[in-house]
Amino acid sequence: MEAGMTREQAWALVREYNQEPFHLQHALTVEAVMRWFAGELGYGADADFWALCGLLHDVDFERYPDQHCTKAAEILPAAGASEALTHAVCSHGYSLCSEVKPEHEMEKVLFATDELTGLIGAAARMRPSKSCTDMELSSLKKKFKDKKFAAGCSRDVIRQGAEMLGWELDTLLDKTLQAMRASEAEIRTAMEAL
Repeated sequence: MEAGMTREQAWALVREYNQEPFHLQHALTVEAVMRWFAGELGYGADADFWALCGLLHDVDFERYPDQHCTKAAEILPAAGASEALTHAVCSHGYSLCSEVKPEHEMEKVLFATDELTGLIGAAARMRPSKSCTDMELSSLKKKFKDKKFAAGCSRDVIRQGAEMLGWELDTLLDKTLQAMRASEAEIRTAMEAL
């Protein structure tokens, strides 16, 4: 799949519109998770594209929270992003702030994992290790069931994403946890370089 931009151009665009370390870390996390899923699901040849979709998915959120996904539909093409990349980014807000429906499996993974990476990240910060590398699925499931924990991470969106993919919720939780475990050191190194 053609992105219309390099990873360096995409990261510069993310940095142009986002300054908060939390938002930058989230972009890097979703980028890494999407790359992992591309390999896991047999789309290794498109891993760079999947990763760019993850990196750019919230490009407009910090500056334009009330126009999330709407502004991305303007920002991305103006920066040279392909129609496929723009569609994927905008589809992650489907039924929340966008009418763009996830169609490709990659778009469904992005929709399903966006909120979930936030929940896993919050759970990791509560652990003595401050890491998800030693987090068990059972621990994540307890956090998922506790509606007061990381209340901003929509459980309904996560469930809807699992349904879109045709997966059991536990499968989505387990795979996303595996992706974050595999990527944690890389994300930490990238954040330290900022």
